[in-house]
Amino acid sequence: MCASYGLDPRFTDAELLAEADADILDGLRVWAERNAGETVRPTGKNLRNLNPLIVPRDGDAAWEASWWGYLVRGEPAKFPSINTRSERLQERPGGLKGRGIVPMSSWFEMHKPDRVWQEFALDNDALFGAAAVTQPGRTADGEEFTCYSIVMRPAADHLAEVHDRMPVLIPTAFAHDWLHADGGREIIDEALLAAASLDERVTVTPRKSDKGAADRLF
Repeated sequence: MCASYGLDPRFTDAELLAEADADILDGLRVWAERNAGETVRPTGKNLRNLNPLIVPRDGDAAWEASWWGYLVRGEPAKFPSINTRSERLQERPGGLKGRGIVPMSSWFEMHKPDRVWQEFALDNDALFGAAAVTQPGRTADGEEFTCYSIVMRPAADHLAEVHDRMPVLIPTAFAHDWLHADGGREIIDEALLAAASLDERVTVTPRKSDKGAADRLF
């Protein structure tokens, strides 16, 4: 599962949207700087660490601060909701009606049994996107949010020894389709094929600090 990731404010390359909107990239950079390089984690009930999410809007794309994980009857879901298996979406494509893209510069997993944290990134350290499914949520006090769950797939062969799952990465050329195409089994099948084109570019290295970017700014 993916339970934490990084968003480096110093990114120079962005492999996020085919026609990267300068306002979106500027907004992400400002958010990342305000986040002080901290690891991005699931949203908590008390500490509402809302995270950037690229969402479809009026045929285009925008970003908004969103809730990582689902809200059910005003509370964080009792079931695991920060990740969704791609296989589940293939079996039940109704979950693909709402979709977004999670901007990240890396993600983190623990290698077992040595319990060493590993960092996964693209070979050029660019900002990239991971597929997410979304649904509306409301807290007990009536605040409304877009809630998201990162779509996970079996890991690429060269990464499987470190961790058996990885996010479904969205190449820039497929970003518009992921955000705007009709939902259904076809879109997740196409996303998996598109994601495979990035497999060989994913690198993994031991993470320098278990605390996250406080030491490294990613």
